[in-house]
Amino acid sequence: MIIAPSILTADLAGLAVACQEAVDAGLDWLHLDVMDGNFVPNLTFGPPVIKALRSALGDGPTFDAHLMIDNAEDSWEQYVDAGCDHLSIHVEAVSHLHRLLTAIRARGCGAGVVLNPATSVEAALEVLPECDMVLVMSVNPGFGGQSFIPTVEAKIRRLREAIDAQVAAGGRPVQLQIDGGVKSHNIAMLSEWGVTNAVVGSGLFNDQATVADNLATINSALQ
Repeated sequence: MIIAPSILTADLAGLAVACQEAVDAGLDWLHLDVMDGNFVPNLTFGPPVIKALRSALGDGPTFDAHLMIDNAEDSWEQYVDAGCDHLSIHVEAVSHLHRLLTAIRARGCGAGVVLNPATSVEAALEVLPECDMVLVMSVNPGFGGQSFIPTVEAKIRRLREAIDAQVAAGGRPVQLQIDGGVKSHNIAMLSEWGVTNAVVGSGLFNDQATVADNLATINSALQ
């Protein structure tokens, strides 16, 4: 399983240092929670911060941007230009999802769809051949520290079945990512459901242990 640390829970005053700590611990994905204050009530960062992080960290880590924004169809290329490797888009935030996914992939960037807890799985299944990733939210987007919503299990299992069938038919492999309330106590369960990519925030960045120590605890739970 890929573990993608959510940098929003890191020390924002020393973000590049915190991200480097994650990379040094062996984490080669970084999950970037981009919020615009409109699609979700919180406001975080955008392309200038991402570009600065890319400059500081170099080409090594995979930048996985979760765009919780209303204007993704107008602004997505700014995130590619800033150094993002993957862009995930909310179904409800765009008018022409299929067209946007194909445009993102045409730029050489991974493209994904995001399903909120109340969003039907059918929205992702309709565009699955154009996806590199499906992100299932196990909390409502916009704030960290929320409790895991266990009813996403049925959605994840259905996606796992559809992705496996697509690959068996010679189609595109798709990462199945989950975000929200992921910790060492439930990550083995998520792996059993079929998740291949887990976003972890405070389970990695906290003041109880180093990122490396927290990652060791997570990896131990997965064994």
